[in-house]
Amino acid sequence: MKLDVLSTTGKSTGRSVDLPANIFEVEGNDHLLYLAVKQYLANQRQATHKSKEKGEVKASTRKIKKQKGTGTARAGSLKSPLFRGGGRVFGPRADRNYGIKLNKKVKSLARATALSQKASEGNIKLVEDFTFDAPKTKEFINVMNNLEAGKKSLLVVGEGDKNVMLSGRNVPKAKVMRAGDVSTYDVLNANTVIFCESAIDKLKESFA
Repeated sequence: MKLDVLSTTGKSTGRSVDLPANIFEVEGNDHLLYLAVKQYLANQRQATHKSKEKGEVKASTRKIKKQKGTGTARAGSLKSPLFRGGGRVFGPRADRNYGIKLNKKVKSLARATALSQKASEGNIKLVEDFTFDAPKTKEFINVMNNLEAGKKSLLVVGEGDKNVMLSGRNVPKAKVMRAGDVSTYDVLNANTVIFCESAIDKLKESFA
C-alpha cells in the first residue's frame, strides 16, 4: 500500500512511501480490538477508592445490651456492619488491581488490525518530518488544519521532537505520541492518524 507524503502545508511533495503490509493490510477481527481496548481502559483505573471495615471504624466498644433475654440477636459492638455507621462488609480496597493480562501477539495483532481499518477507511495520512524552533500551539494548529486532521487527531512522530510534542499538548482532542507508544485505543479513538515519515521505521521496529 502506497501513501503520498504531504508537506506541512497540506500539499503533496511528489514522493510516496510503501506502508508495510503486515501492519496496514491485516485482516483481524473485532474481538481482538475489544480485548485490547478493555485492557487499556482497565489499566487506567487507579483503584484509590476505599471503605472502612469493622476493624477500621472508630466507635465505642462498650457492650450495647445484655447478652440474653432481649429476644433479638446478640450485639457486641457499634462497629458491626449491622448498625448504621458501622463497618462495611467486603467493601472496596485501595490495593485492588484492575489490570488485565493480554498476550503480546494478541496486542500486536489488535494494533495492526486497528491501523489496517484506519488505512482502509482512508483516515491515515503521511507528512514529512517537521519541527518547531520553540513550542508554539498556534503553529501546531495551523499544520493540523492544513492536513485536514479533523476533530480528533493523532500525530505519530519518530524520535519524539520535544517542541512538537509540547506544541500539541494544549490542543483539545489532539494527541502527539511516539510510534512505539501508540496503542490500539489511541488509534481507534482518533478520527485521523497522521504519521511522520520517520515514524514508519520506528513503527516497524515496534512490530518486529
